[in-house]
Amino acid sequence: MLLEKYLPNTLAAVQHSGAEYEIIVVDDCSQDDSVGYLQENYPAVKVHVNGENRGFSFTCNQGLRMASKDLVLLLNSDVQLTHDYFDKQWKYFDHPDTFGVMGRIMNVKRNKIEDAARYLSFSGCKLKANRFFYSTNTYGYTTTAYLSGANALIDRMKLQQIGGFNEIFSPFYSEDFELSLRAWRLGWKCYYEHSSICYHQISASTNKYKTPNWVKYIYYRNKFLVHAIHLDGPLLWIWHLQILLVDFLPKLLLGKTWIIKSYIAYFKHTKEIKRAKKDMSSLMLEHNSSLTVNDVMIEMRKSMATQEVVWL
Repeated sequence: MLLEKYLPNTLAAVQHSGAEYEIIVVDDCSQDDSVGYLQENYPAVKVHVNGENRGFSFTCNQGLRMASKDLVLLLNSDVQLTHDYFDKQWKYFDHPDTFGVMGRIMNVKRNKIEDAARYLSFSGCKLKANRFFYSTNTYGYTTTAYLSGANALIDRMKLQQIGGFNEIFSPFYSEDFELSLRAWRLGWKCYYEHSSICYHQISASTNKYKTPNWVKYIYYRNKFLVHAIHLDGPLLWIWHLQILLVDFLPKLLLGKTWIIKSYIAYFKHTKEIKRAKKDMSSLMLEHNSSLTVNDVMIEMRKSMATQEVVWL
């Protein structure tokens, strides 16, 4: 049981931090005795049980509605925090435009960085955030394209104002990227702290789902959704042409027919995409912002120009 394995480390980290805290566990219709284990061993933990498996976005939003502290740590059940995880994170929230900060994610063998700061760029018209880096400047603030949902400390009020995660991405993938893009475009910043370390049992929660091809179908569908929500005008139309020529047709020719399902599912979400774009426009008007994804890239590059960057 993941909770039995990793919850004690979470408790040790928050107790070491000296902060007031509450621990909320949202059980996404688990098949083990996680709820009974918590009730017996951690009665102070607040527990919410989903009536059916609803995925990452819905589950996090349920926890957010229950939260009462100024900051919330989104933490996967398969993540082990180090005891001093929070020591270098509080400083980020001295700045009013901080949305959140994430730490360095190592594999469980502790010999490889699995996730660090991410660089945001275009490949043609496709958004890319798969280049990892960190800064050797101990006094600087390293920005990142997005906060990993596996371990993100976020300003609760900002997270509520932004509407939490978009549940269109259920059951998983890209919801943390899209959330962070919304924050960036409102003028809020996402940071990475290299000295805050945690260990992640990669895919412990996703490898139980159906088949590898089903996971790929969800992954590509959600990538398409992110672009449709955050690209506009000619850029959006060129992107549609690019994914047809670069993603859809080549994969189809290679016999990867699951891409058809991804493509169809993407177009079936047209109403939800329009609603998400409308909500984004309303948020930007409310926060007096007109930032595009390209503006976010420029902001990140300016930040990186003042630091000594190590690429992974």
